Amino acid sequence: MAEYDIIVIGGGSAGSAVAGRLSEDGKRSVCLIEAGGNNNNFLVKTPGMMPFLLKNANWRFDTVPQKGLNGRIGYQPRGRGLGGSSAINAMVYIRGNKWDYDNWAALGCEGWSYDDVLPYFKKSEGNERGGDDYHGGDGPLSVSDQKWLNPGSVAFVEAARNLQIPVLDDFNGAEQEGMGVYQVTQKDGERWSAARAYVEPGRKRQNLDIKTKSLVEKLIVDQGRVTGVQIKHGLKRETLSAKGAVVLSAGAFGSPHILQLSGIGPAEHLTEMGLKVAADKREVGANLKDHIDFVSGYQTESKELIGDSLQGTVRMGKAMIEHRMKRTGIMTTPYAEAGGFWSSDPDVPAPDIQYHFVPAMLEDHGREKVKGHGFSCHACVLRPYSKGTVRLGSTDPKSAPAIDPNFLDDDRDIATLRKGVRHMQRIMEAPPLTDFKPTNRHPIDMSNDDALDALIRERADTVYHPVGTCRMGSDDDAVVDSRLKFKGLDGLYIADASIMPEIISGNTNAPSIMIGERAADFIKADLV
Repeated sequence: MAEYDIIVIGGGSAGSAVAGRLSEDGKRSVCLIEAGGNNNNFLVKTPGMMPFLLKNANWRFDTVPQKGLNGRIGYQPRGRGLGGSSAINAMVYIRGNKWDYDNWAALGCEGWSYDDVLPYFKKSEGNERGGDDYHGGDGPLSVSDQKWLNPGSVAFVEAARNLQIPVLDDFNGAEQEGMGVYQVTQKDGERWSAARAYVEPGRKRQNLDIKTKSLVEKLIVDQGRVTGVQIKHGLKRETLSAKGAVVLSAGAFGSPHILQLSGIGPAEHLTEMGLKVAADKREVGANLKDHIDFVSGYQTESKELIGDSLQGTVRMGKAMIEHRMKRTGIMTTPYAEAGGFWSSDPDVPAPDIQYHFVPAMLEDHGREKVKGHGFSCHACVLRPYSKGTVRLGSTDPKSAPAIDPNFLDDDRDIATLRKGVRHMQRIMEAPPLTDFKPTNRHPIDMSNDDALDALIRERADTVYHPVGTCRMGSDDDAVVDSRLKFKGLDGLYIADASIMPEIISGNTNAPSIMIGERAADFIKADLV
């Protein structure tokens, strides 16, 4: 049996940071286990190849039928392989709002206020603009301005400006509300995933063992302590032992899934599935929250937008050659090039709507092919009230979990999204976007609540930010404490978006990396 000081399960955004930081001083042996591959190829490294990644380095989960979405089955792409979702996402660098973290502290998560987490955001960040009061300039996660902007994205920002909406050049500074161009996790025109930031620099360390294509089947629990993990690599099954701790970083779906496979979770559910209960923890897999999102689409005659046509195909072919030779041009696009934040009501404590502008037509997460050229915009509810669950769909570790975001279960969510969609349409139909002569692909009477609600339920889905299924808190029901230790079993930490007590107001990649950074420091202090 192989033995390590620390075993980290999951090489995604948080897990990469945990493994990289815990192994960098050489004081402890670390094993990083990842179900997918290395993700070290040109598809991952080339930002503009993102649509192809959704077919490859991706778990491609489905939800259970969503009653709030007319019974539709939702799509939940999640990164598979080193870097996790940071290897397939739109690379938007957003931390959330100061209020989010102060609210975490108010909910009983001591040490997680904005002032507490800001140093860890700065520690992780290597912003090409340099360091200041809000940013780090020399951290491992490269953050940069975009190297190329589509004219449509420029027009989106100018349309917002023409509507007297504030225009920002930094959504992670003193103010968040306004529109602008996003910074991205790229370096020299290439995607900079969490694995490139934290794992690849440590590949030659003698104390870091990286096991890819290794599926964790269950945790080993002995007399109230997690002592190791059982994995399967190809046809070979192996048990690995952890002298110090096991760190679960498999994400908001993967972490509760592995816990439940190990007999850790709601006893009633585990018993129904025929599993022996190792620890009755009813909130494992509960409290799932995700940003419900509506995408509007407009078709244009202009070929300046990214699209499916002979001219567009020739242009993208040339762009691929340019990127391979120079790492410049169209293929540096994150697709979600511009966007911003807006408050739907004067009384909200922070913006509650986020926009992502895409200079291409987008249908069904890009899975539906659309001929021609155009642009799209996402509007998502940043702090939804609806909560769902992650449960076992089967006791076979290879089977997907049963994911139920329970979208739009709370009527307050569709009321907020309704406001966000109407505000978005004002921008999308303002000059200079009107210069492209856009035609709305799904026209309705926007003043009619019933018609708009019907369209939302027909088209809305995730914007890929699930959190909360292993909630952090000071109460007895919380899954982990404020130092990310599992409450009820020794030797186990959880470090990923699943520990968020409430969803944050923005994209979740940077916050997940921050959580990984913090976990590494907690573990170093605990296991001296």
